[in-house]
Amino acid sequence: MKVCIAEKPSVAREIAAVLGASTKRDGYFEGNGYAVTYTFGHLCTLKEPADYKPYWKSWDLNNLPMLPEKFEIKVSNNDGIKKQFKIVKSLFDKAEVVINCGDAGQEGELIQRWVLNEANYKGKVQRLWISSLTTEAIKEGFQNLKPSEDYDNLYYAGFSRSIGDWLLGINATRLYTVKHGGYKQVLSVGRVQTPTLAMLVNRFKEIENFKPQPYWELQTTYRDTVFNYEEGRFLKMEDGEILAKKVKECEFEIVSITKKKGTEYAPKLFDLTGLQVYCNTKFGMSADDTLKAAQRLYEQKAISYPRVDTTFLPDDVYPKVKSILSKLTDYSELTSPLLDKKIKKSAKVFNDRKVTDHHAIIPTGMQISMQHGDQKVYNAVVKRFISVFYDDCKVSNTVVIGKAADVNFKTTGKEILSPGWRVVFGSGTSKTENLLPTFTKGEKGPHKPSFLEKQTKPPNQFTEASLLRAMETAGKQVDDEELRDIMKENGIGRPSTRANIIETLFRRKYIKRNKKQILPTVTGIQLIDTIQNELLKSAELTGTWEKQLKDIEKGEYSAAAFIASMKRMVDALVYEVRTEKVTSRISAVNNKPAGKSKTQTKLKSSKTIVGTACPKCKNGQLVKGKSAYGCHLYGTSCDFTLPFKFENKKISENQLLRLLSKGSTVNLKGFKINKQTIEGLLRFDENFKLKLEPKKSVMINKTNENNPCPKCKKGTIIKGKTAYGCSDYKLGCDFRYPFDLLFEKAKGQKLTKELAYKIMGQ
Repeated sequence: MKVCIAEKPSVAREIAAVLGASTKRDGYFEGNGYAVTYTFGHLCTLKEPADYKPYWKSWDLNNLPMLPEKFEIKVSNNDGIKKQFKIVKSLFDKAEVVINCGDAGQEGELIQRWVLNEANYKGKVQRLWISSLTTEAIKEGFQNLKPSEDYDNLYYAGFSRSIGDWLLGINATRLYTVKHGGYKQVLSVGRVQTPTLAMLVNRFKEIENFKPQPYWELQTTYRDTVFNYEEGRFLKMEDGEILAKKVKECEFEIVSITKKKGTEYAPKLFDLTGLQVYCNTKFGMSADDTLKAAQRLYEQKAISYPRVDTTFLPDDVYPKVKSILSKLTDYSELTSPLLDKKIKKSAKVFNDRKVTDHHAIIPTGMQISMQHGDQKVYNAVVKRFISVFYDDCKVSNTVVIGKAADVNFKTTGKEILSPGWRVVFGSGTSKTENLLPTFTKGEKGPHKPSFLEKQTKPPNQFTEASLLRAMETAGKQVDDEELRDIMKENGIGRPSTRANIIETLFRRKYIKRNKKQILPTVTGIQLIDTIQNELLKSAELTGTWEKQLKDIEKGEYSAAAFIASMKRMVDALVYEVRTEKVTSRISAVNNKPAGKSKTQTKLKSSKTIVGTACPKCKNGQLVKGKSAYGCHLYGTSCDFTLPFKFENKKISENQLLRLLSKGSTVNLKGFKINKQTIEGLLRFDENFKLKLEPKKSVMINKTNENNPCPKCKKGTIIKGKTAYGCSDYKLGCDFRYPFDLLFEKAKGQKLTKELAYKIMGQ
């Protein structure tokens, strides 16, 4: 009998259906000479400290470091897992060959090898290695089974990773908890999670300690087009003022016009990190949610294996592309132009040298019904796949140089000549980006220079998307896709584990979300401040470990050497920390994002109105005058002003900033109209002039509270979570008016209670 072992019951069911093993048994499927069984993820795990030496159970500094001579595994202590392991072992005992059908990756290899080792199976083992769960892929995989020995290095790398995490995680966590932890506070330290937390803390502190520096920009407006001083910003105001006065006295002349045709290539296919970054940026999905959605889509045969770190396809996928595209009938409007001609084959998509175990994430052509979150992920994968077979986008880039008094200014524009792949994403319809007027070399005319004071801004707090990119490049800011590909081998963690690392930091209350931002908590900051050993916090060192694990996988580095170096590091760390002086202990606290109010205050103070985009014309920037802020295009194409005072009341800069960002101030006291003092808030009218909205009288609201139900006339209108309804709904009145419908009927008017009751009463 041939025994197949998969990683999940659902995967085993798919394989069994293809092999004809249609009889369901307890813990496996049987039929046609096959038994298809499964694990539930990790059936086996590394032994715990107390399994090696009973006294290692105690959290005591004298027991550290804990360095087992030989690492051993055991069956997880769970009744369901123990039962399944017995079933698997009994099948192995009768097997003529075992076919490892675990997930085709490092973790999948490790899970099944541990089961094989713990079951003491000594027979022949073959490996099924597939990138999707379609019937076609499973059949092809069984026709091309590989010897298990081909994947020994993959197993050694996975085993080394687990041992490294055990050595550092268990020893360092106990070490810092006993030495620096307060009452009931476990200080969790890990090979990947600690450098990740350190990146977040360092960025947070960088922003908190940031001091904005002023700089100045010289611009001029000629024929409604903004030209910037060619040599950039000024760090000294006086340097720029000299040139600003100089150019005011001369006409502006067009010196040169350069048009250069260019090509924009389609975005690369998704690897897992790229997909997580895209879904976080576009839909606000967490990395963990994206991974789970992608895994579901893979198990439903809709996409290829998602836990990958390449954006390329091997050459042998090219012949299958047309078939996949033809099956994507829901996207026929996009695929039909491709199916009428030969499919493009680009080296930016197909490259055997850039593909190892798996290729980039692509659709399989299987169309299924799916939940909303999964649909968004699937749509992203499909559109990215379709786009790479479209023509490149052709553009014309224009650079215009002008001068006034021998001071050079520059502006740029772009025209889309042929949208190409952009039509897939709905961005091919706009033919221009910053379309310029037709300039002629040598033409002259009046211009309006402006000298703007601006301030440097702090870096942004990490979002989940930017944190994933930082983990991918070991903390280095890398925007270039080619360079990022080169640095992937030195990233922190693996694509498949990064989401879990971030979720672990959330669970341990070392970080918290603030909308899209990820901020460290008080405990998270205290932990990083307490760890004096820079190696533990080093993103680059962790990246080096990842590179060594990759080299083990390739057979270029020894697993024994990796484990020995980890043991030496742990030994040195224990010695170092035991001799540290304890100044304070870290206790469990209310883990709100650290220093939130202080940071927000600093960030707010670093925001200024000067340099903000004009809310009216959107092209200009706000500058400060004697009695008001105004658009720097004032007098040419825009008349926007924002006075310091309104109706005899001075408006603070913070309130003006709020007005610009949120559309209104808060209720303010002290406006004087017709000798009366009025309280209210400021908004812009349709012409972007200030208008005062007096504070509503409380009496009006109270009377409106008792509006009778327009249907039964007995009850009164009450407000629910998604709609207004009748207070007598329990007596049978089914009046209901959804909020969505109210907003629709309001037709852009501000929806006050008075307006709402008026609409419902009609």
